Amino acid sequence: MDAEARNRHLNDIAQSLRDGRPMEPISVRELIGWFNALRRGANVNWLVRRALEHAGLITEPDFEGSHIDGRVQLALPNALQEPQVDEEPGQQAVNQPAAQDLQAVVEFVGGAGVEPAYRVSRLLDPRLQLVTIGPDATLEEAATLMLRHDYSQLPVMTNERDVRGVVSWESIGPAMTLSQPTPRFVRECMRPQVEVKTTDSIFQVINRIIESSYVLVRDERRVVVGILTTTDLSQQFQDLAEPFLLIGEIENHIRALIDGRFTQRELEAVRNENDPERAIESVADLTLGEHVRLIQNHDNWARLGLRADRGVFVKELDVIRQLRNDVMHFDSDRITDVERGLLRNFVQFLHQLKAYQPVAAAGAAVPV
Repeated sequence: MDAEARNRHLNDIAQSLRDGRPMEPISVRELIGWFNALRRGANVNWLVRRALEHAGLITEPDFEGSHIDGRVQLALPNALQEPQVDEEPGQQAVNQPAAQDLQAVVEFVGGAGVEPAYRVSRLLDPRLQLVTIGPDATLEEAATLMLRHDYSQLPVMTNERDVRGVVSWESIGPAMTLSQPTPRFVRECMRPQVEVKTTDSIFQVINRIIESSYVLVRDERRVVVGILTTTDLSQQFQDLAEPFLLIGEIENHIRALIDGRFTQRELEAVRNENDPERAIESVADLTLGEHVRLIQNHDNWARLGLRADRGVFVKELDVIRQLRNDVMHFDSDRITDVERGLLRNFVQFLHQLKAYQPVAAAGAAVPV
C-alpha cells in the first residue's frame, strides 16, 4: 500500500470511530503490512506510530508490545473520545497558551519506540489456545491431554483466573508410585504453579522458566492467557540468534575470498563516502556494502579467481546486505522462513566457491 492510500485509509478509520462505528481488530502483522513491512524494527515502528498520530489514532494494546500475530484495536486517544466543553466567545481556556506563545514553542524530534523492553507478551502466540484441566478430572484424562498435545504439564483451573496448581508428568510419577491409595484425580497430584505477567521483561523471568520448565502468564486483567516453557524459550532464541550467526559466517567467507588480493589503497577506495575518516587497514574493516562495491568492478572480480557469474553473485550478495541491515536492527519479530532459507543457502554456496578458489600467493603483484 502506498503512502497516500495508507494515510487515506487511516483517516477513514479515524472518521468512522468518531462517528461511533467501531472497527474490527486487526493483527500486528496486517498493520505493519500496510507499511510494506514484514516485521517490526525501529524504523518501521516509527513510521507506523507517526502515521497513526497524524490520523489521530492509537492501538490497544500498543502494537509494539504485542505478538506479531496478536490482534490490536485501532482506537481514538482518550482525549479525543471525551466531549469538548464549549468556551464562551472571547474567553480563553485556563492555562491555554496565547497565540504568540505558541509560535515560540520548540518541537523536538522523536522516533524512539515507546516499548524498549522485551516483554513476555511478545512471545505469546494468541493463535494457540491454552489447554487446561479441572481439579476433579481423572489422571487418565490429564495424561491423554498431555500426550495429545505433547505437553509436559497442564494448568489446573476452574475458570480463566482461578488457578489451583499444575499437574505434570513430574508430579504424577511420584504420586502414582509412592501414594497410598493410588491417586485417581488431578487434585491429588497437583503442585503449586509459577506465574509471571505479560508486562514482565523476558530477561527477568528466564531463570524462573529454566528452574520450573514453565511459567503461567497473566495479563493486566488477571486472566491466564498462556504458558511459556523451556521449549518455547529455546525456539525463540534460536529464531533470533540463527540469523546473526549465519550473517556473521557469510561476512567471514566474503572476507576470506577477498583477503590477500587487494592493496590497502584499493580497499580504501571503496570506503563509504559518508564515513571518510574511518580507518581501512584490512578487509576486516570493510562493511558488507563496501565488499559489494569492491567486487562490482570487473577487474576486481577477476582477481578473486572465482568461476561464477559476477552479476548473479553481486545481486545475491546485495540481497544479503539488505537483509543484514534488517536483522541488525531487529525487534522481536523473527525473519521469515524464506529469508532464513536464503541465508542458509548462501552460506552453502560460499562453502562451495571457497573449495574451488585458487590460493592467493603471498606478496603476489597486483595492478595498482
